[in-house]
Amino acid sequence: MITPLQPTHNLKDSIEQRRAARSFSPAPIPEEILQEIWRLGVRSPSGFNLQPWRFVVVKEQANKERLRACAFDQRQVTEAPVVLICCGDRRVNQTDYIESVIKLGKDAGAINDAFADIMRSSIPSLFKNPPCFDSIEVWTNRHTMLAVAHLMIVAKSFGVDSCPMEGFVSTQVKEAFNIPPEVDVCCLLPMGYAAEPFKLYGGRFPIEQVFYSESFG
Repeated sequence: MITPLQPTHNLKDSIEQRRAARSFSPAPIPEEILQEIWRLGVRSPSGFNLQPWRFVVVKEQANKERLRACAFDQRQVTEAPVVLICCGDRRVNQTDYIESVIKLGKDAGAINDAFADIMRSSIPSLFKNPPCFDSIEVWTNRHTMLAVAHLMIVAKSFGVDSCPMEGFVSTQVKEAFNIPPEVDVCCLLPMGYAAEPFKLYGGRFPIEQVFYSESFG
């Protein structure tokens, strides 16, 4: 019997101890830990369960060098044993993709025929007349970054550090890694084991400053 892979940090510690690592040791991440991070990370929520996130897993040093050239020569990209190119796919509004999500839900016992019909009518309408976002790119980025946050916390629960990065030239990354025009690069996520000096906790504004009662401000 295979023993399930268990995290080394609980949820509270994972959230409190997570930092954006500025430097990484060369120690590799065991493949079984990576696979569990991927599995749990994509349990992130998404509207209609459309799951618009896509991840290019970069491990080869030559490819990390190419990616670093697109990311203002930041050393985390080549130091980390694994770098994710985190993307949002705008093709999730296509009929065949919607049907694949419906099939996934039916196979899991989570969708019946009535709700499947609601999805077929509501999802195209959502993107044709968006009520709470300006473009489908905004929507896919929003949901992809939810998944990125899940990945970072899950990774930390297994002792793996990460560093979400916005410092890159998107057009260069897309060209270098054959990313389709309909797919947008949301961030880069180097992952590994942080090297000293460790980044200190920068503090957060007090709850009273960022949570409001009943109305803004």
